Amino acid sequence: MLIDIGYDIELALSAPTALIYLLRVHPNREHELQGSESFQIQPALDAREYFDSFGNRCGRIQIPANVSTVRLTNRARIYDSGLPDPVNYGAYQYAPQELPEEVLQFLLPSRYCEVDSELLGFAWANFGHTPLGWRRVQAICDFVNQRIRFDYGAARPTRSALQGFHEQTGVCRDFAHLAVTLCRCMNIPARYVTGYLGDIGIPPVRYPMDFSAWFEVYLGGQWYTFDARHNTPRIGRVVMAMGRDAGDVPITMTFGPNSLTRFEVITDEVTQA
Repeated sequence: MLIDIGYDIELALSAPTALIYLLRVHPNREHELQGSESFQIQPALDAREYFDSFGNRCGRIQIPANVSTVRLTNRARIYDSGLPDPVNYGAYQYAPQELPEEVLQFLLPSRYCEVDSELLGFAWANFGHTPLGWRRVQAICDFVNQRIRFDYGAARPTRSALQGFHEQTGVCRDFAHLAVTLCRCMNIPARYVTGYLGDIGIPPVRYPMDFSAWFEVYLGGQWYTFDARHNTPRIGRVVMAMGRDAGDVPITMTFGPNSLTRFEVITDEVTQA
């Protein structure tokens, strides 16, 4: 299947500043793009792209004093298998001493994922009896899905996993942060993922289209997708970036005063004529 993706984001600025963005399709999906991404910056400012330590494609812009708004737009078409997220109940859970060194960082506490908190004891008390591997991760997803109530009005960019656990409300990033933290507490490497996820293969939802957040765990020698908010395999995920938590993969990071004045995202299955 083919999916049209894109966005239209505008920021108002009151001072010269620098901006970092993680808005491109992740390199592991670039080969499925049908042509190039039509990424544009208005006004036309020089952008330098680079790869961060997680392999994400990033960009940076220097915004001068005479520019009061910056608009970032993109349109692209990408091929997708049309299959739901893979399920592998037999995927092996490694003991910490068996893990490759490059995944060990995804066991550690990070800014929004407080492994070294009361969640550690809670995780072992509530999930220590569950079977190792896939079913343990699924038990964590089931818990998080019931624990947190989805509410756009309750979104807060500084909410951590522990705060989400206590407040029991939030958006997709809060589901992901709590699930990631509980997995790490149980010695399962977990990383935060952001990207496109449209209403493909499900009834239309009432919320406006947005970017989405989910997570991946390392089992059986590879990374598998889980989604504590939707808690069911979905079709048509397009990864943009991944890291330890949302602090590693901001959609945009502006190093100065700014406000969001436009935010539109599209993720639509291409209907065949």
